This record gives sequence, C-alpha cells and structure tokens, in this order.
Amino acid sequence: MRPILVTLVAFLWVSFVTSVQAERRMFIVANDADGYGIDRCLASGARCGAAVANAYCKTHDFAEAAAYRKADRSDITGAATGSGAAACSDGQCEMVAIVCTR
Repeated sequence: MRPILVTLVAFLWVSFVTSVQAERRMFIVANDADGYGIDRCLASGARCGAAVANAYCKTHDFAEAAAYRKADRSDITGAATGSGAAACSDGQCEMVAIVCTR
C-alpha cells in the first residue's frame, strides 16, 4: 500500500509542477518614448514598472508579472532582422518583454 501511495504523490507533484510551469507567457510590447518614463521603468526592470507590468498582465487574464525588462534579440522570434521601431541592434531591441503568470 505504501509504494502505491508514494507513487501517487510523486505523480501528483510532477503534474502540479508541470501545470505551474505552463502558466507563464512572455509578451513583447513596444518601448515607446511617451514622455512619462513608464517605458524606461519597464525596460530597466526598475520597481516603478511593477504596477504597469502587473496591470498589463491582468488585462490579458494573468495574475501578475513575474518579470519585465528590455527585450533582447533572442526574445523576438523572426522579427530581429527588420528595420525601424522593431529593429534590434547590439542584441538589444526597442521592445519590452513582460513575463506574466497565472
């Protein structure tokens, strides 16, 4: 009986950990200079960007922001070769990455 219980608990734990990891999503948003400085807070990862990142996640039906920072080339699949606002140079892009969790 005990080995069955241990196996069941292990299975439930693995299922829980897998489902928690699946509840993360990264959003890439424009890092527009709007004069308010909010985009600088998000891009630098400063505490002043936490409220904006959390609000963004909540509008997309997520609970909170796990992280926010300036996006780099590896965050943007297929868009790193363009020019203009979405262009990347020196591994940095004019975009912000917000990781949301449920």
